[in-house]
Amino acid sequence: MLKEPIEEALNGQINAELYSEYLYLSMAAYYEEEGLPGFASWMRAQADEEHAHAMRIYDFIIDRDGRVTLSGIDSPPTEWSSPADAFNAAYEHEVEITEMIDELVALAREENDNATENMLQWFVAEQVEEEATAQDILDKLNHVGGDGTGLLMIDKELGQRGDAGLDASETKAEE
Repeated sequence: MLKEPIEEALNGQINAELYSEYLYLSMAAYYEEEGLPGFASWMRAQADEEHAHAMRIYDFIIDRDGRVTLSGIDSPPTEWSSPADAFNAAYEHEVEITEMIDELVALAREENDNATENMLQWFVAEQVEEEATAQDILDKLNHVGGDGTGLLMIDKELGQRGDAGLDASETKAEE
């Protein structure tokens, strides 16, 4: 059974993961408006992955005889000054999520909850990947600057994630 502080914190993390899903869907809509369907597709796949993260925690709480309590999800931004600005916001958001996961790990250690700490180690590794991927794409965007040709090349590359990105997240969630 989960201790109350752990249950409360994990429910908070579900909310954060669902907010991430909303944020990436909002970014997908922004990229669609900007005529960048590859970026939009990548963000939609990312939103699906964030939903899978929320459900992973949801299932863990249930498995530990805890109670899932859902709260309201804040509205995400809808406008960015440029495609690079939106991806920078995605990177900064992933850094914030990493900090939240680190705080959860610290709480699990403080509460001597080895099962929760073990579950969270998957998220620790996942956040390394999330930050690195966002930083890599942001670096590419910074290299091309305002060059439309470079932006379209990145858009094409990101559009290749498509369903393959979803399959990868589903596989991860099953591990």
